[in-house]
Amino acid sequence: MNRLLKVIALVGAFIVGIATADACTNLIVTRGASTDGSNMVTYAADSHGLYGALYSYVPGKFTEMMSVTEWDTGRYIGEIKQVETRYRTLGNSNEHSLFITETTFGGRAELEDPKGGIDYGSLIYITLQRAKTAREAIDVIVDLANTYGYCSSGESFTLVDPQEVWIMELIGKGPEDKGIVWVARRIPDGYVSAHANQARITTFPWNDPENCIYAKDVADVARKFGWFEGKNEDFSFADAYAPLDFGAMRGCEARVWAFFRTVADDMDKYEDYAMGHNPNNRMPLWVMPREKVSPKQLMDCMRDHYEGTKMDMTTDIGAGGEGCPYRWRPMYFEVDGVEYCNERAIATQQTGFWLMGQARPGKVGILWFGTDDAATSPLTPIYVTSQEVPWCLSELNGSMLKYSDTSMFWITNRVAQFAYLRYNTVGKTVREYVDKWENKMLELVPAMDAKIGSAKSAKKAQKIATELTVNNAQTLFNIWVDLDKYLMIKYIDGNVKGEENGKFIDNGNGKDIPGKIDQPGYSENWKRAVAHDKGEILKVVK
Repeated sequence: MNRLLKVIALVGAFIVGIATADACTNLIVTRGASTDGSNMVTYAADSHGLYGALYSYVPGKFTEMMSVTEWDTGRYIGEIKQVETRYRTLGNSNEHSLFITETTFGGRAELEDPKGGIDYGSLIYITLQRAKTAREAIDVIVDLANTYGYCSSGESFTLVDPQEVWIMELIGKGPEDKGIVWVARRIPDGYVSAHANQARITTFPWNDPENCIYAKDVADVARKFGWFEGKNEDFSFADAYAPLDFGAMRGCEARVWAFFRTVADDMDKYEDYAMGHNPNNRMPLWVMPREKVSPKQLMDCMRDHYEGTKMDMTTDIGAGGEGCPYRWRPMYFEVDGVEYCNERAIATQQTGFWLMGQARPGKVGILWFGTDDAATSPLTPIYVTSQEVPWCLSELNGSMLKYSDTSMFWITNRVAQFAYLRYNTVGKTVREYVDKWENKMLELVPAMDAKIGSAKSAKKAQKIATELTVNNAQTLFNIWVDLDKYLMIKYIDGNVKGEENGKFIDNGNGKDIPGKIDQPGYSENWKRAVAHDKGEILKVVK
């Protein structure tokens, strides 16, 4: 999601676009490239104003019309016709293990239609109610946008079912021409892909309907506006509708590069492209991983801060004295008339919710769901056939303007805020808790699957899936409440209290007075920077 990052492609100026960006990331692994044979997709819904909760739709009594409100603003748009057959949804999934996620690329401003009757968020959540497969979902999206008009800017969608994975990119036709132009490509099995707020489909096959489908006028609209001349076979969707600029590469494509270089070989040759220096060195739409990607590895790829690259956010003076890989907004600054940028990594502080969806042939899909920053928050398994949303993840439990003591969003934020202050100590401990939980849940998946599979009826299976989903989420919430208290005791006031056998060390006098306190101080980079800045004043005189 990300309405504000649109301006990157529209204006062609990194500063304008990246300064107020709320950008999202999708990482994609096909079943032939995964260790457990599942199609997987990740999604970080990154917005400074988005509350992290698990949305749910339960089909009810049929009404001829349904209301549409813009997802990321709450603005009422209008009404569309309802359909009689509808499916239960949980977040960005439905009961048939269909997953739909997105990132906004913005694109040409001339193609936005404020009169449109449906927005990108509604396209996702209404389509999940109406489609069983990725191909069906593409048809529903096209029909809705062309029937009612599309009021958002350019979008990249990921559509995943147990058999196939597709990337679909679309944009409006302008205020005088209702509907969208679009192209969708099936990712070959055995490959991985990604998108992060920049259109990535360039040229595509025009005679391969099994693997590529598109609007008949996808190139004609670009010709009409003078953005393309030539034969259809030479038409590039991304170049026509979302031309590259520095911000598109550095703020968006760099995240795709970070994922690719983690799981595939020979990706450093695209470093100059990721850094925004060489638009002619564009990365491919998909790559083959060096080895199959596990669910845990994919989860951890969402925690990337460009570690080990020139853009590593933990090593420069901006990381402070404790290696914090975060830079508060705005994302640009000026010194002596020269403009600079802060990096925009996959893991970011403004995430509302994030997920890793698994569409598994022959098994119930799992929506691994978390709230807040992926680097400091854990995912819990949500079976897509669950009939109940855990209260700690409910939309009704708290909001961005109302704190709740029982909300997962608020407790993960409490822990993250402390971790940001002392990332190389507190953040390290938080990550240990994250890994412990996720590894435990991944180990339990076969047993949970077996329990669901042993049910003698579909209704009983749904009940078991619901109990597992709710109980695991509540257990995680309780662990994080205890973690919040533990971190406060252990790391208060810049100290680190010693532990032995899982207990804090006291001084032996029976008064709960710490017996061991360490003071780790600051990083070498920070000390040298302070000495350079104010050394003459701070110098100790012998």
